[in-house]
Amino acid sequence: MSKRVRLFVSYDGTGYHGWQIQNNVLTVEQVITEALQKLTGEEIEIYGASRTDAGVHALQNVAVFDTESSIPAEKFAFALNSGLPEDIRITSSDEVDSSWHPRYVNSVKTYVYTLYTGKIMNPIRRLYTYHFYNKIDLDKMREASACLVGEHDFKSFCQSDAQVNSTVRTVLSIDIWEEGEEVKFKIKGTGFLYNMVRIIVGTLLEVGVGRKNPAWVKEVLEKKDRTAAGPTAPAKGLTLYQYEFEN
Repeated sequence: MSKRVRLFVSYDGTGYHGWQIQNNVLTVEQVITEALQKLTGEEIEIYGASRTDAGVHALQNVAVFDTESSIPAEKFAFALNSGLPEDIRITSSDEVDSSWHPRYVNSVKTYVYTLYTGKIMNPIRRLYTYHFYNKIDLDKMREASACLVGEHDFKSFCQSDAQVNSTVRTVLSIDIWEEGEEVKFKIKGTGFLYNMVRIIVGTLLEVGVGRKNPAWVKEVLEKKDRTAAGPTAPAKGLTLYQYEFEN
């Protein structure tokens, strides 16, 4: 009898060309799919909640797949990890209703972007932070970020070639704080556009270093034009931090 199993997935995205399976490049989805097929002997297709970009990390991504395997749903995490590389781990697994799909259920997604602000890069943090040693004003970035909270058309903060039906999204909160020699941006929302978090960070940094004033970010939002916003911050500083699902 078929069952739908949900996986909570954590990975270091450094060595992967993002989540989604693509031709001729290694992806996280491909590696997990191959491990599942080897484990179950079935042709497995998995459906992920978030298609993270090349180099982006995840503390918690979510995926589901259907299987007729006799392995209990909660045991898949342990069974899979033995066949996965060390930079991908299934942190837990459970059974969900056959209609449950991570992309079509109401959820709140949290991303954390991290800058390393020391003058000399910490080699241990080089794969997980963006080295940005210019002096930045956190208060001005917090002031600038306030206009982005709420439901808005974020076309200015979306990769220009992205194919989406709507660029309207809802950001629930943006928190910015300093932690030792790192500055963190925690952005929570019900959905995000392609490169949206990285463009928000790159835009706020224009304010942080004094090239733009805080009111400029609202002008960028209203223009609905990607060329009006700041640069896209590098992928390695971004981590998909958490999913919270309805019920």
